[in-house]
Amino acid sequence: MNDNLISAKGLIEFNKSDDIVSDLKNIIDLSQKQAYQAVNTALVYRNWLIGYRIAEEELNGEDRAEFGAKIIKQLSKELTEIYGKGFDRSNLYRCLQFYKLFPQIVDSVRRQLNVQLSWTHYRVLLQVNDKKARDWYEKEAIEQTWSVRTLQRNISSQYYYRLLKSQVKELVIEEMKQLTGNSKYDKLEFIKNPVIAEFLSLSSDTSFTETQLESSIISNLQKFLMELGKGYAFIARQQHIHTEKQDYFIDLVFYNYYLKCFVLIDLKTEKVTHQDVGQMDMYVRMYDELKRTEGDNPTIGIILCSETDEDIARYSVLKGNEQLFASKYKLYLPTDEELRAEIEAQKTIFKLQHDE
Repeated sequence: MNDNLISAKGLIEFNKSDDIVSDLKNIIDLSQKQAYQAVNTALVYRNWLIGYRIAEEELNGEDRAEFGAKIIKQLSKELTEIYGKGFDRSNLYRCLQFYKLFPQIVDSVRRQLNVQLSWTHYRVLLQVNDKKARDWYEKEAIEQTWSVRTLQRNISSQYYYRLLKSQVKELVIEEMKQLTGNSKYDKLEFIKNPVIAEFLSLSSDTSFTETQLESSIISNLQKFLMELGKGYAFIARQQHIHTEKQDYFIDLVFYNYYLKCFVLIDLKTEKVTHQDVGQMDMYVRMYDELKRTEGDNPTIGIILCSETDEDIARYSVLKGNEQLFASKYKLYLPTDEELRAEIEAQKTIFKLQHDE
């Protein structure tokens, strides 16, 4: 047994070193983290049980909805008199909704005390009516350690629906199997279209240059990676490719460790052209020959542009190409109606590119 390892069941654990300041910082940080987790678990557990008890009472009424509303109104009054703020009708209703939408949460909390989301995360998840989408957001938020703000943004921008429906409808049928199983990943799960990039804070009139667009992405790299999706790691900006005849520079290079391949992104502030497609096709071929290593899958190229084009999808080298994609970026968060229309438009263009 390591004499320097200090531990006790239910208490913090750390390795004693020769640096007392470092040890004390470690102890304090670990204890604060453990205290936060304990409070969070208790709060989630408490609110679930409140919802459970209200639901049980609600079942006794003939008109359950009306009876439930009366119960919540009365409980809010009495609990507020006893405990003060925190038990108004809206909060009690959230507890009831929490119990109904997450009926197994208590078992989950008991099994995994240290990985559950906060009550604030669950409050955000209550906005999602679609159970499949809600379950997916919950799982991703836990696995990817999303902050509350990131979770809210991804729900508001319909991340789930863009990821699963923007390319091929069949992905929806296999969504959980493909996203959480051990089967081979489909690259289409990782090609977002449209890309919602309101965090770049650029003018929507496209008066900026490609260099400014690139600089803004680099300045907001963490948010951009989150928008791209799972498994992306930043490799290089303006990566230099040298051939015997000329030098080339690729705007942005990423690696996706799920797909096990490099992903090249060429930025365009205008509508995609066949020249853009030809250039990216050349970049992908060059990268496969000069940079790709043993064990890497074929390189993917994405032209990120202000507007895609049906003719380009149908008649350029994009047609039938499994490694080239054109994705549209939007510099503001659209309304639900606008986003649904955009998804359908991009789906149509994708079908033109891959229609046999």
